[in-house]
This record gives sequence, structure tokens and C-alpha cells, in this order.
Amino acid sequence: MEVVLADALLSRAVDPGAVLRAVCAPLSADGAEALRLLLQRLSAGGARGEAAGEAVRRAAWELALERCRPLLRLGEGAAGGAERLRLCRAVRGALRHCVQLCGAPLAARLARDALDELAGGGTGAEAAVEALAAAAPLLEEPALVGRCAEVALALVREEGEGEAAAALVAGRLLPALGGNGPALGRVWDGLLGRGPAPRVGRALLALSALCDALLPRGPGAAMDARLCPRFWRLVQEGLTERDGLCRKRARYLLKRAVDLSGGQAACMRCPPDGPDESSLFWWSAEENDKLLQFWETYILIMETLEGNQIHVIKPVLPKLNSLYELAISGKEGCWLFHPSWHMCIYKRMFESENKSLTKEGVLHFLELYETKHLPNSLGFSEVRGLVLLLCISYLKPNRTPSQLMGACPSLGMRLQKFLATYLTLLPEEEKGGFLLKFIQKMTNRHWCAVPILFLSMALAYIPACKVLGTDGLHALRDVLQCTMITHQILLRGAAQCYLLQTAMHLTDVEKVSLPEVASFLLSLRPEESLRRDTVLWMELCSWLQVNDRCFGKSVCSDFEHQEISSLCLYVRSLVGEYLKTPASEGENCFMPDWFEAKLVATMILLAADVEQMRNKSRPCPTANILEAFLNPLLDVLMKLGTNAYIPTLKTDKSLQLLLKLLQTRSLKCSKTQDVFCFQFALIPEIVNLCLQLSSKKLPTVKNFISSLTNASIHNFHETDSTELKLKEQIRKVTSIASLTVVCELVDQKPEAHLQDLPFVDALKRFTAFSQFNEVLKKPSYIEEKSGYVCGGEDFFCSLCEETSSQGWGRIVARYVRDQWICLRFVLNKFPMLAQKYEEGTSELSSLTAERSREILESALEALTILPSDQVLPVFDCMKVLVPKLLNSLESLCIEAFDLAWKIISSLSNTQLIFWSNLKAFVRFIFDNEVLATAASTKGQAYAKIKEIILKLIDMSTTKTGVFNVVLSHCCQSWILPTCDNRGAVRNAFLNAGDYCELITEGCVFGTVFRRDQRRLIQDVHAFIESLGEKCAANVVTERDDHYVRICAIKFLCLLDGSNILHKSFMEDIVIKLLEKDELVSRTRTRYYANSLQHRIKNRVWQTLLVLLPKLDQNFLCGILDKVFQAGFGNNQASVKYFIEWIIILSLHKYPQFLTKFWDCFCYDEEKLKTSICTFLSVLSHFDTILQNTSEKKPVVKKALLIVLQWCFNHNFSVRLYALVALKKIWAMCRMLDVEEFEALTPVIESSLQQVENMHGTGNARRNWQRIQDHFFFATFHPLEDYSLETIFYTLPRLSEVAEDEWISLCKFERFTDIPLPAAFQWYRSRAELLDLKPSDWSQQDMGSSSVDTDGQTEWTDVQKKIIPWKHSTPSSDLDMVLQDRAAKLGKSNSRLIVVASLIDKPTNLGGLCRTSEIFGASALVVGSLHYIQDKQFQHLSVSAEQWLPLVEVKPSQLVDYLQQKKTEGYTAIGVEQTAKSYDLTEYCFPEKSLLLLGNEHEGIPANLIHHLDVCVEIPQQGIIRSLNVHVSGALLIWEYTRQQVIKHKQQK
Repeated sequence: MEVVLADALLSRAVDPGAVLRAVCAPLSADGAEALRLLLQRLSAGGARGEAAGEAVRRAAWELALERCRPLLRLGEGAAGGAERLRLCRAVRGALRHCVQLCGAPLAARLARDALDELAGGGTGAEAAVEALAAAAPLLEEPALVGRCAEVALALVREEGEGEAAAALVAGRLLPALGGNGPALGRVWDGLLGRGPAPRVGRALLALSALCDALLPRGPGAAMDARLCPRFWRLVQEGLTERDGLCRKRARYLLKRAVDLSGGQAACMRCPPDGPDESSLFWWSAEENDKLLQFWETYILIMETLEGNQIHVIKPVLPKLNSLYELAISGKEGCWLFHPSWHMCIYKRMFESENKSLTKEGVLHFLELYETKHLPNSLGFSEVRGLVLLLCISYLKPNRTPSQLMGACPSLGMRLQKFLATYLTLLPEEEKGGFLLKFIQKMTNRHWCAVPILFLSMALAYIPACKVLGTDGLHALRDVLQCTMITHQILLRGAAQCYLLQTAMHLTDVEKVSLPEVASFLLSLRPEESLRRDTVLWMELCSWLQVNDRCFGKSVCSDFEHQEISSLCLYVRSLVGEYLKTPASEGENCFMPDWFEAKLVATMILLAADVEQMRNKSRPCPTANILEAFLNPLLDVLMKLGTNAYIPTLKTDKSLQLLLKLLQTRSLKCSKTQDVFCFQFALIPEIVNLCLQLSSKKLPTVKNFISSLTNASIHNFHETDSTELKLKEQIRKVTSIASLTVVCELVDQKPEAHLQDLPFVDALKRFTAFSQFNEVLKKPSYIEEKSGYVCGGEDFFCSLCEETSSQGWGRIVARYVRDQWICLRFVLNKFPMLAQKYEEGTSELSSLTAERSREILESALEALTILPSDQVLPVFDCMKVLVPKLLNSLESLCIEAFDLAWKIISSLSNTQLIFWSNLKAFVRFIFDNEVLATAASTKGQAYAKIKEIILKLIDMSTTKTGVFNVVLSHCCQSWILPTCDNRGAVRNAFLNAGDYCELITEGCVFGTVFRRDQRRLIQDVHAFIESLGEKCAANVVTERDDHYVRICAIKFLCLLDGSNILHKSFMEDIVIKLLEKDELVSRTRTRYYANSLQHRIKNRVWQTLLVLLPKLDQNFLCGILDKVFQAGFGNNQASVKYFIEWIIILSLHKYPQFLTKFWDCFCYDEEKLKTSICTFLSVLSHFDTILQNTSEKKPVVKKALLIVLQWCFNHNFSVRLYALVALKKIWAMCRMLDVEEFEALTPVIESSLQQVENMHGTGNARRNWQRIQDHFFFATFHPLEDYSLETIFYTLPRLSEVAEDEWISLCKFERFTDIPLPAAFQWYRSRAELLDLKPSDWSQQDMGSSSVDTDGQTEWTDVQKKIIPWKHSTPSSDLDMVLQDRAAKLGKSNSRLIVVASLIDKPTNLGGLCRTSEIFGASALVVGSLHYIQDKQFQHLSVSAEQWLPLVEVKPSQLVDYLQQKKTEGYTAIGVEQTAKSYDLTEYCFPEKSLLLLGNEHEGIPANLIHHLDVCVEIPQQGIIRSLNVHVSGALLIWEYTRQQVIKHKQQK
């Protein structure tokens, strides 16, 4: 109408210019819109004559410059609202039409003014851009065109706050420039030319704005972006950008290019970006359909990844396989599409915030590479390399459900194969560079134990090739440093082993020297990986031997013509260099470096073993060669006692090297020594060596120790004054350190009988009168600088500089610790301190108790001043002192307990010293005397020990091995005390009763797995252990295994039921275990398989089964009711089997308990419906139960009558169990000739025969066969299969308990801390049971139908949160319910059913209820009718639930419900975005439609999608990808209603 009026006005106007001027004075929003419309009609109307046309152009010129431009400048900063917005929009349109009327002159004028304004930096940038946008299409002057293009590019590139300006330019100016050919060329060169391009986001913004010009549909286009490789590189960058808007713009450009190419169906090819590159995009008329299929699938995958929800993305991932099938030419075996497009998909997945999606991407790529034959190409080599580098950032292998414990995780295996195969495909010249880059990438982040292990393993499994040089060896050493961060010692050691194998397989020995190899070996820890008794050591020796003459020149020698290996020459040179000392030591000559000594010692032993290996193949004077490089060391050692002028540094280095050689030779791995103590560490090593070589050395050793003791005591007393100089203080330190060495030697070598020598008496007297915790005064700086020579102790004088700073504290701590080591020796050898000195020193005997108190107080003081790694001897002394003082000084002893625990808890993350201190702490707290004394009074000390037990158990849940140390010590000391005194043995076991919670918790103990980490680490531990000696870490690393339960069970196996103490203890344990089971049952009445509750209950009943044969009749009679009560509960299958087994064994041993058993069948059906199968299973072993019964007939009659009642139960599962029992009992009746049942014989036998042939086919017959073949009924024998292996391994395995709950027999045998007697016979399962595989029948007490589950195996790994489904079916009278309710409400029964069972928010359900009622849906299906009571539901439904049929179908019933409705002719329609979903605007709803709505967060589960007939999606234009579920449902309900209304109208 507006256009008609405008044309009428202009046609009647004599002067159109006058009309224009009249309309715009004054210019309001309405006037501006009228002006725009008139100008539009004038510009579209053509010529009206020369004069009229000129008048119009003049008027348009005036309006543009005098009215429109000022209004645009005002509009940008002026306040206003919708009216101001209308005015500005109309003015912009009017200005554009003015330019069209006036042509190039006005366009040039406007452009100059606008460019001047922008150059001046004023505030009118928006108005200037609008003016340029209006002028740009008609600009002709090249200079102006160039300036406009430059300004547009500058605004697009502008960073910081230029986002609004860039958006304005992209929205207004760039589309206008796209209509100007020369300007478009300038902009194109600026965006994608050879110069610097704007950042990806801005470039994509500009290209999206120019899309119509760059991807034109018409013929003869001057410019086509598809032919520019930089355009496609930019699109690929955009597809993987982190910004979602960038990715959306990139997908838009890709879609436009594909649509254009598919529409034209013409041949085109983008030229390659470089000489060695292939085309990024091409099209062919012959392959049009195939190309469209490829790109549509590609875009679908990229759009699906935007959802970032794994349950939505996972069903789409298989389409990646089809992409590869389309991308690879089968005939030519080459890439049809550039592989970088596939890289975009994987990079998008790897950079997702959803780690599950990242993992799926890694797994899919490795699987694809493993299963598909992918052609090699330069482009894809880069892709695979980048993917591999990305993989290492997200590697977290998990064992698949089908793999057993100890199997290599599938991701680890795939990574090995991928890396090995990829390296073989690379050109030789590229392998080294890629591997170096890959290894260096591994050092760029901190790793946890599992990824670094499997990456190291993948490197080790690369086929041997010489590609790494010095840089590669250094990079591997850096990775070794990364492995040291983790606290998982076994995994850390295994990673080191694999990295050493990597170095041996991949190093080009001609590019590295022996010093570089030695430096790399120094990074390996002997206590974790490279030890001399391992296979890895021998592999290293073999590698050194094979490559001996190939290493880069590192040792200059004139002996190359001799038969001496380069390794020996290097080691000889290394020893010589090590022992060299400066001509003048000076003041700054400090102690030698321990790492240097370790390096020299390791290389000496390697050279010796290499020479020994070489001698096996050809003779060689090995002894002479070894002597050659050990001679310098021997020369120094021989002069130690004779040459007073030998340099101190040289003696220190020689002793240090000797110590490291002895420790490495004896496989003893010690931590780095203190700065001064290696001389003392050397003494026991030399003594051990002497005693190993010859027993004739024993007198010499004894003389040496006696002399050392006497000299040390003498020197100590000589320095016993208040003011000591540094020299005397150091002499004091060395004296006590020497005595410490003597004490430890006497303890460690009992076979030498050193404790009987006279010096021990002197040592005891010295210790008895010593002052403890004596500290040394820190020397002054002046005294240190004075300088002196102090004989044999002058090696300390070189430490003065260090001593004045941090070193003196370590010396004092060592000095205090040595005092306590001496005291520990005396207390352990002579517990009654000073008892021996009553004659002549009678005061000592009377002061023994007081002296003990003083020593304990000193011990508490020592714990506060000593570092945590030095407190171990203090714990050992407290162990002797506390039992004597606990009654008299309980508060002091409790203080000792608290302080000791505080130290242990603070050390829990310090791996190296924690375990030794924990063991000392446990020996102290859980000493039999301490426990007995505390338990006798039941005072504060007893409560404190109980508290510590709970803290230790809590610590053990996060630190594996803690409880093992505690329980192993207690069990050994309680059941196997070292003392032969009968009373001591009795008292020791009394502690077991007083602290029985330790055994109780040990029986049910197990690691509590965190969902993200602990299960993974345990699986990887099991895998490394399964490698055995192949992985040196298994030989070297001493790891505490999960032996807590084994220790507790073996302890219980040693108990004797005839022993009163043992009997009482076992009964107490049984009661506590039953209480724990009852507590777990009360806490959670229903629990999942392999949950923590399931595991605890499983462990409880396993332990009860072990104890059962040791229980007497009276006690068993008292607890049997609790066992029956447990049978009534909801339990997992494995727990049921153990309960049933216990009932069977109890009734077998004591048949008089059958009366109680029959009572279990007398409860009402409501109580029995969840448990009757348990008691029917017991009856299936009735022949075993009656073995000890003389009168069997009455009992069999009773059983038969009871079983017959349950054979007619309405529940199918109950009937199955009853029929199994009936078959067994009826066979017994036939055998016993029970005459009373002759009348029932035809009925029972015909019934059993009918069961055998029931229904011919289907689930009933299949399930009857399954239950009969199940191990518990077919193979298991309660008496013959009673063994530890059946209880802890076979039955858990057959009942499908998680593998980490299986305890194999070899673990019982390996755990030797608690030995079982040789006569113990309950070890092994029968072979018939052991060889069985888990059955597909599981015991079900809930009465649910046991339907076939084969159809769901496909989805087990897809939606584990929701699966397995409960297989109960909705009421078969559902349709009647719908019809009755509809009739009752007076409504017609329509044909739309809305299923909202997956929705769990009352607000959404309330809104859907209202919408469904308004549009006449026949029913709304909800997951629970309880929702209608919710206030939020009622608030939104506004009583709609009263007028709409509501039906309850639980989510677990949806599969059956959908199938039922489909058989009735309904079409199941899902509201979901899928690969094959229909657009809502194009879908025609059938009359009988069932609409399934998804969950608010997860949508429709994948397993339900496959039960749908069709999926419908709502077309979307925005960025946010999903609607509220109520809104989505309302849209589809309305669309269904609309279509049905139209259909009915057409029919009428």
C-alpha cells in the first residue's frame, strides 16, 4: 500500500524535488521513512525527462549532504530509544538511494568527507562508515577505492576495543565494497594476499561478510575464493579455533562453498599451496554425489562436536570411518581429499573441554590407524605427527571390561603399534627429527605415573634404528627427570627401564660419546630400575659390548692397536681423573661429589661385566684390564695408613669410591650420604666383605671392633668439657659415630658372636652414664678461619665454610641420633639398665625407674629437635621404655604416642623414609607389653591406641601398604610370639581379643577407589607386575602389595577351636562381622554390583565362611537366626552364594537346626518375595544337608511339601528355583521310596517333564536350561569345594565380582609373614569348578522376569549410566486405562501420546501437561505420578492434570512400552538431533504418533534412539544449540495438531 501511495504522489507531482524537500522539513522518524520510500521509488523508476531528472538529482544531493549526513552524525551519540533507531535506519536507506540517484560524483564527495573524518580520529566513526557503505558501490576513482579498502582493512585488523568497529565494517562496509569490483580485489589482497593477514577471527568475520561476492552463484564471476589455498587454510584454522563464533563462521563458509560447488556440478581444483603440497579443495562433475556425501558427513560431524556432550557425539563417531572410506581411492591407494581436513576433526576433539570427548578422539584415531590401511603422504605424515604429539597430552589408558587384571590397556597397545608403524613409514631423514621433537614434547609438562609409563613403553617398542644423537639422549634424560615426580615407585621404575631400552634401541652410537652415555645412566636410580642383578643390566652390558668400537671418540689413547675395549680405556681414564686432586687444596677444597662417585663405580662394574661377557666368546686378560683401572684406587687405599702427606681430598674420594663399589656390588641401594658419614658407612661394608671371604678374618674383625670401641670411648671422655673448640667438637662427633657403627655391626652380625666381647661391657657402661640430646655449640667464624690440622680428622676442617651456614645443623642432628642408636643397642641387649652394676654402685639399681623416666622424657625432647628422617632409633628406645612406665606415668606415655603419630602423619608423602619410620612406630605402639598394659587398665592409653588404630586405617585408604605393616606385625606378634614362655604366648594372644577391631577391619579391608585415578593405577600396577623379570622394576622395587586381607585370613586359619582363648576370640569376630553386615544393610537397602557396600558384604561373608568349621554348636545356634535374617535382605549374587553356602554347611553339620530353617518359609509372602530364592537354592543341595541324618524320610517329606507350594508361585523366577529344588528333592524321594507320595508321582513327574519341554522355544526354555547349567546347581559341591581358593578366587570369579576382589592362591602362598601349617588342606578348588567360566544366569530375588539380554550387549559400553535396564513391562491394561480415563473426563481419544518419562524436573513436566491438555493429546506419560503432587508442577499445570490422562511408565520400562505401542500401529518419534533426523518443517506426522522427549541434560539415550521410527529436529538459526525440553515438546505438539487440523479440513 505504501508503494502504491508513493508512486501515485510522485506521478502527480510537477516537481519531485519539491516533494522531497517538503517531506523532510522537519524530519521525524515517520518523515524519514517516507523520504526513504520516495527516494527508492525515484531511483527505481528510471528517467522522467532531462529537466525533471536533474531536479531530482539536485534535491537528492542537497538531502544527502545537508540532511542525511548531519542526522547520521547526531544519531550515533544522541540519546533516544526506538524512535531514534527508526530515524537512523531510515536515514541510512535514504542516503543510499541518494547516491544511486546522483551517481559517482556524490559517492566521491561522501567518501572523501567520511575518509577525512576517520583520519581525523573524531567520534563520528559510525556515521563515516555508513557514508562509505552508501558510496562504495559507485566509487570509480582508483585512489578513493584504495583508500576505502585500506580503511576497511584497518578497522577489521584493529585490536583491543575495535570489536564493535570491526563488526560494523563487516556488517555495512564490506558487503558494499563487495559490489565494487576494484574495491573487492583490494580487500581480497589485504585479507588473503601475500602480506600480513588479520587474526583468524577477524579474517573469518570479513570473509563471511564478503561471502556473496567471493562465492558467487552466477556465471562469469571475477573472483572465486574456492581457488585460493589461503582461503581454505583460514577455514581450517577457524574450524579448530577455541572461539565458538569463529568455528561457526568457518562452517558457514565451508557450507557455502560446498553448496555452490554441488549446485554448479562443474570441475574445479584449488591450486596447491606449495610445490610439494596437494590440493585442499576440488570438485568434479562425475563425482558430484560422492563429494556431496563426503562434505555433508564432514559438516555433520563438525556440527555435532559443538554439542560437547559425549552421549550425543559418540553415535556419530562411526561416521568418521565412512569419511576415510570416501577419502581414500581404492584403485590408486591415495588420498582423494587433503588429510588436513581429518586433522581438523581430531584437533577439535583434542582441544575440547570435555575430557571424555578428548579420550574418545585419541582412541578413535589410534583404532582407525590400526584397522584402516591409510596411505602415506607428506600432508598426512604431518597430521599423524601432530596427532601423536597431541595424544601424549591426554593419554590415560584404561582396561576395557573384557580384559582381565594384568592385561595391557588397549590404549597403551594401540599407542605402541601406532608409534612403531608411523616411524617405519617416515623417510629415514625425518625419523630423527620427529622422535627428537616428540621426546622434547614429553618434557614440556609434569606427568602423572600412568601416561609417562605408556609413552616410555611405546618408545621402547619402536623397532631398533639409529636416529637419536646427543640431543636425543639429553631429551631422554630430561624425561627421566619427569618420571621422578610421581610417588608411584613401581610405575616410576618401569618408566625408567623403558626409557633406557629406548636409548639403547634408538641411539646412533657414532653420534654420542661414552661420557654422554655415562651421564645418561647416572639419571637412573639403582633402587628403582638399573640394578646389577636384573635382565636390564645384562641388556645394557650386551649393548655396550656390541657397540664398543662405534662410540664417538671420547678417550684419546695410544693403545688402539691393542685388544682393549674403548669402554675399559674410558673407565681407566675416568678413575684417573676422579682421583686427581689440585696441587694446593686451599681453603675452598670441599668434599667430593657423591654423584661423581656413583658414576665411576657404576661404569667400573659395567666394564667388568662387559669384559666377563666378552670372555665367553674369546679369551681376554680381564684381570689385567680390571687391575689397570683399579690400580690408582688401590694405590691410594694402601697409603692411607702409612703416608701422612697424602691429600685429604684424595683419601676422601678413594674411600667414597670404594663404598659405592661395595654397595653396588652387594645390590645395596642407599640414599646419598651425609657430607661426612661415608667413612663410617664404609666400615660395615668392609666387615661384611671380610666375613664373606673367609671365616679366618673373624679374629681380625673382632680386634678391629674392640680397638675402635675403646678408642672412641677414650676420645669422647677426653673432650668431655664445657667449652669445646671446633677440633674437640668434631672429635666428639666422630667418636659417637664410630660407636654407632659398632652397635649396628653387633646387631646385624649375630652369627659372629660379637656381643660376647669385653668391649660390649664398656659400651654399656658408657651409654648408661651418657647425657642424651647433648648438642654441640656452633663454631664461631673467627675460630673457623684460624685454620689448623687435626690429624685424621682434618677432612672436617675443609667444611668450615659450609658448617657455618647450613651444614652444622645436619652434623648436630646426626650426633644426637647416634646417641640414641647406642642407647637402643644397650636397651635391646640389656633391658634392665644398670642392673649389672649393683655391686659397688648400688645407687644405680634404685634409680632404674627414675632413669627410665628421664630417658623417656629425653626421647620426647629428641622427637621435637630431630629431623623426621632421624627419629627411627628414638622410636625403638621408646618401645622398650613405655611398657615399664605406662602404669605409673600414663600421661607421659600418651604424650609419646601423640608426638610419634604426629611425626608419622607428617611423613606420609615422603616415600624414602616413611616406611622405615612407620615400621618402627608400629613396633613401638603395638608392642605386646604396651598393648597388654594399656588393655589391663582400659584407661586413657587404651583409648589413645584405639584412636591411633582408626587413624592408621584411615591413612591406609589413601596410602597403600600402611595397614599391611600394622596388621602383619600384630598378627605375627599375637599368634607367633618370639618368646618361648607359655605365659607370654597366652598374654600375647589376649591382645588380639582386646584389639580385635584390627582383625575385623583387616578382613573387610580394601582400597577405596577414586573414580578418576585409583582404579587406573591399580590396573597398571597389575600389568607391570605381570611382566615379571622382563621389567627390571619388578625385581628392584620392594612394593607393599594388597596383602591385608590375606594376613587376616591366614591368622584366622591358624586359630584352634579347642583353645579357649582362640574360641572366644573367633566368636567375638563373628559377632562383629555380622553387626557390620547388618549396619551396611541398614545404611543402604539396595546397592549396585561391585559397589563399596557390595565389596564389604562380600568380604564379611567370605570371612564368616572361613571361620564356620571352627565354631561350636551352641554358638552357631545363637547366630543362625542372624544368618537367616541376612538371607532375607537384598543382596548381590555373590553375597547370596556365600550366605547359602554357610546355611548348607551349618545344616549339614548340625541337622537339628532344620526346624529353624523351615520357619524361614513361614513368613508372609511380602517378606519372602525378595528372598525366597535364597532358601530355595539351599534346598537344591538338600542331599548334602542330609548326609549326617539317619532318619531322612520325614525330613524329605517336609522339604517336598514346602517346595511344591512355591512351584505354583506367580513369579517366573521363583518357580524356576522351586523347580530346581523339586527336581533334587523328588530324586531323593524316589531313592528313599517315600510311599506317602505315590499318589503325587504322576503329577510331579509329568510337571518336571513338562518343564523340560516347556514352550519349545523362547526365554522360558532358555532360562530353565541356564539355571540348571549354573555352577551353583550343576558343579558346585558345598563340602568338596570348601577351600581358600574357592572362597576367595573361584566363586567371586564365577559370580562376576570385579577382578580386583579375586585373591588367587599364589598370593596366599607368596605371603610368608604368617605361614600356614604343612598339614593345612583347605587350599585348592576342584578342577571341575576351577575350569568353569562365568554363567549368563544371575540369581534374582526381586522376582523380575529373566528375559534375554542378548539384544543389549551392543550398548553396554555406550550408556553405562543408564544400562542395564530393568526388564519389567508396563501394565498390559494400559490402553484400557487411557480409554477409561479419557471417557471419564468426557474427552475424545485422540491419537497423540506424549512420553515424558525421561524428564525429571517438575517445572518442565507441569508446562508439558498444560500444553498437552490444551492441544488435545490423548495421554501424557511420566516417569512417576508423584510429580503431580509437586507444588512447582501444579503451579505450571494450572489443573491440567485433572483433564488429561496421565500414565506412569518408568524410564526402565520405556523399551518395552515403545515396542508395545509400535505393535499397535503407533509411529515412535524422537525429538533429537541425529544424523538422519528430519526437519520439523518438512516432516508429516502420522495420525497415530508417539512423541518421545529426552532428558533435560542428556537428551534421548542412544539405546532408545534405535527403538524409534524417526527423529525430528527443530531448525535453528542461532548460536545456542538446544531449546528447553518443554519448549521443544510444545513446538512439536503444535505442529502435529496443526497438520491434523488441516488434514481434517481437507477431508471435509
